[in-house]
Amino acid sequence: MKTKTRSSLISYQPAGQFEETRFEKIHNVIFDTSQQGSIEVAKEISNLIRERASKGQNCVLGLATGSSPIKVYEELVRMHREEGLSFSNVVTFNLDEYYPMEKGNIQSYHYFMHQHLFDHVDIAPGNIHIPDGTVSIEEIKEYCRSYEKKIEEEGGLDFQLLGIGRTGHIGFNEPGSHHNSATRDITLDHITRVDAASAFKGVENVPRKAITMGISTIRNAKRIILLAWGQNKAEVVKATIEGEISSEVPATYLQEHGNATFVMDKEAAAQLTRIDTPWLVGGCSWTEDLTHKAVTWLSMAKAKPILQLTDKDYNDSGMSDLLNLELSSYEINIKTFNRLQHTITGWPGGKPNAADSNRPERAEPTKKRVIIFSPHPDDDVISMGGTFDRLVAQGHEIHIAYQTSGNIAVADHEALKVAEVANSIGETPLFSKVIKDIQAKTGEDFDSELVRKVKGNIRRAESLGATRYFGIPDEQVHFLDLPFYETGAIKKSPLSEKDIAIMNNIIEEVRPHQIFAAGDLADPHGTHRVCLEVLFESLRRLKDEFFMKDCWVWLYRGAWHEWEIHEIEMAVPMSPEQVLRKRKAIFYHQTQKDGVMFQGEDPREFWVRAEERNKETAHKYQTLGLASYAAMEAFVRYHF
Repeated sequence: MKTKTRSSLISYQPAGQFEETRFEKIHNVIFDTSQQGSIEVAKEISNLIRERASKGQNCVLGLATGSSPIKVYEELVRMHREEGLSFSNVVTFNLDEYYPMEKGNIQSYHYFMHQHLFDHVDIAPGNIHIPDGTVSIEEIKEYCRSYEKKIEEEGGLDFQLLGIGRTGHIGFNEPGSHHNSATRDITLDHITRVDAASAFKGVENVPRKAITMGISTIRNAKRIILLAWGQNKAEVVKATIEGEISSEVPATYLQEHGNATFVMDKEAAAQLTRIDTPWLVGGCSWTEDLTHKAVTWLSMAKAKPILQLTDKDYNDSGMSDLLNLELSSYEINIKTFNRLQHTITGWPGGKPNAADSNRPERAEPTKKRVIIFSPHPDDDVISMGGTFDRLVAQGHEIHIAYQTSGNIAVADHEALKVAEVANSIGETPLFSKVIKDIQAKTGEDFDSELVRKVKGNIRRAESLGATRYFGIPDEQVHFLDLPFYETGAIKKSPLSEKDIAIMNNIIEEVRPHQIFAAGDLADPHGTHRVCLEVLFESLRRLKDEFFMKDCWVWLYRGAWHEWEIHEIEMAVPMSPEQVLRKRKAIFYHQTQKDGVMFQGEDPREFWVRAEERNKETAHKYQTLGLASYAAMEAFVRYHF
């Protein structure tokens, strides 16, 4: 069965109406990208605003914050500027706000909404309602009651826009929230605080409480659209759409709403049964890739090597129609086993003077020019350090291109230490100013340009330590410092022609036979994703150049995720010695080792994550019946 990707939003339909959606309890629409989905949601909002205006009525919107709705707001602003969309009849109520939180704080949702929407449209200031993070403890209950009353006085919410947290929270209604809850103060779940840590430069700086609309308030909206982008949301999306209603996943309460739609990109929808394992839903259109995915899934589900799967295993798992096509499990097993076997290579740059029809890389040219693009100044060794090491050992010309400076991930105390060491040798006005700037900085301040420069140079020095360890000449290490990143803040600038020109220049200069790049798609607004998008745009512009005809692009994953087994097209084994060499290369990035600023949800250090992930990939291959290795790094080829 093929996945149906909608080209535009459709009106609400009850979920589970058709065989392919029988597991689903909430209507949902899947788009190829978050950009496409956001544009369609913005269209629905704009149509509603205009419809209400034509009747002389206000349009009451419930609005969300976070990364999910940013592109929706960008499109609404564009419509206002270019298509005359007026917000003069719009009244808004925001879902939530951290508590305590000053309105002028750059982390406040008051700041966020004005930055992304309100300052750019013609909405009346008196029509904007955002929970106040400055009310006193004694006043919160009365304040929350008055917030509810204001919504009622406006006739209720015509439209509610939502995101979803990994705990399943909507607004800040954390697990345990009651379906009849109203606007109130709430203690934030630890996972929610961890997810917000990057914006606050550390989980310890994230407020522990918030004010939020209640589940009942949200469910009273006439229309609800929930946005979910990226693979980080895939697990909670499946639990919400297919699971039972439970206070442990508050978003499941939306199953009882008569006009709610989830709008997702392919990554967020990836774990839905009809997408992930469609053979469990009904008859499939068995493509080669779907067969490969299904057989690897069956092997792991049955805990049996691929070559030991039987006809009964297939029949018991909803795959009898595949058996009918292939006549026997033996034929299917052999094809899948061989395809997996052919992904394994100890020659990531191609094996010289060898037949390459069953290898993931070409034999020629025997010595390749290679660019490894690294979003931050450590992703190269964290994600593909073993492959990096092997490419060098096999004589290829390796260029490392660090796309961003990574300065924001250097803690103040690290920069202060460097400045104080420099001053201890001989005090200089330059480093004295660095010390002064850091000591004067408050939690809400951006780094000064000078401090950013010092932090960026710290990461450059760490990167050079790792690349020299692997034997790369300094002149083959390129620090691109893409401008989109250099804001001094968590929020980055949009990609520009300057970013694309820098990427074009390095590719034109090296004329690579291979490009390796981070293929992380978890966060549509994350640095890895933006760095991948700028590479794709550069490849699009350069694809007709003669030297690009012989260039292959391989995507690796970052510190958080690995490719699924059925997706892997090249798996590079690592010996125990290479595992240790990779670990040592990662250790050169000392500022990112202990107490790293952007840890994510995984408390382990990056080197531990990388080793465990590489060992797990090797273990999966072994479980499927292939050779046993200490560890493996995995790649997927991108065709441009």
